[in-house]
Amino acid sequence: MLRKVVWCSYQYHPGAPSPMPSAVRQAAAIPLRDGLVCMVTSRSRRRWVLPKGRIEVKQSPAEAAAAEAWEEAGLIGRLSDQPVGSYEYEKYRQVHRVQVFVLQVDSERSQWPEWKERTREWVTPEEAIARIEEPELRAVVAAVCGVGAVGVG
Repeated sequence: MLRKVVWCSYQYHPGAPSPMPSAVRQAAAIPLRDGLVCMVTSRSRRRWVLPKGRIEVKQSPAEAAAAEAWEEAGLIGRLSDQPVGSYEYEKYRQVHRVQVFVLQVDSERSQWPEWKERTREWVTPEEAIARIEEPELRAVVAAVCGVGAVGVG
């Protein structure tokens, strides 16, 4: 019997216990302009998030963060050279490791790849921190923006 594997970070060995796949590598942007943080709705529109996504093959984490800011929020700007922090979360029983970069926004477009799927909103750093669900990401945003983190710890 043949098995077709679409994507897998480990090799399948019949009869062997299933190992945990390696962590999903992602990058996120903290878009900043005039003291405000840009957030977008998730695709389900159930919560507010920062632009974030998978780091594609042959793409650096910084390139991924910039691409996600464009695709999810229509933002163009200057990205920090190095990540300002990182965090982990679990989704679909898999660990996701996210490197976080600051994006100093120079311009925003009225239409972008996911403009029909997401709402974009500029908020104060305190409001952004209050909306973010992941405690480690709240702490990164608080440190970047120089404010106290709400509900961290």
